[in-house]
Amino acid sequence: MNVADAIKLRRSIKSYDPEHRLSETEIDTLMSLAVLSPTAFNIQNWRFVQVRDKALRQEIRKAAWDQAQVTDASLLLVLCADLKAWEKEPARYWRNAAQPVRDFMVPAIHDYYNGRDRAQQDEAMRSCGIAAMTLMLQAKEMGYDSSPMDGFDFDAVGKLINLPADHVIAMMLAIGKGIKEPWPRGGQLPLNEVLITDKFVR
Repeated sequence: MNVADAIKLRRSIKSYDPEHRLSETEIDTLMSLAVLSPTAFNIQNWRFVQVRDKALRQEIRKAAWDQAQVTDASLLLVLCADLKAWEKEPARYWRNAAQPVRDFMVPAIHDYYNGRDRAQQDEAMRSCGIAAMTLMLQAKEMGYDSSPMDGFDFDAVGKLINLPADHVIAMMLAIGKGIKEPWPRGGQLPLNEVLITDKFVR
């Protein structure tokens, strides 16, 4: 399947075969590609919580308004981000680069994020969003469906997964074998409404 087809065919699916399991090889493929997703300054601030425990999934489902995909999908990921990844051994993010690149990039990380809580939060959401799209498109290429989720109690799920104080949850992502066709697309806005050339017109 090419990328364009994966984009066209990917839909948010809510109903999954609860008996289906992804193999460890399939999960490894998904996650190995997810960590190739771009992050600013290569800080790789995403953290993926794979929820395997059935009892924990049930508790998360309660915090997600009883949405069935939480327990029924083959794979449930809570996409989190470490807000302070930028200051945790930042030299490791550029260890394979040439020395001049390291000398420039590592101090730049500190200069950009230090004291800028909003930038740290915004970067977390951007990074997890990009990684989520990587996962969803790869899942579709592998013949699986997915459902990105923000319909849940973020604080409750954070407590259930022991979310560190310097981390945030961006979304959850269910991946598995869909068993119901999605509704028809609700209607895409025309390009001339969402694509602006150069400047907004006032």
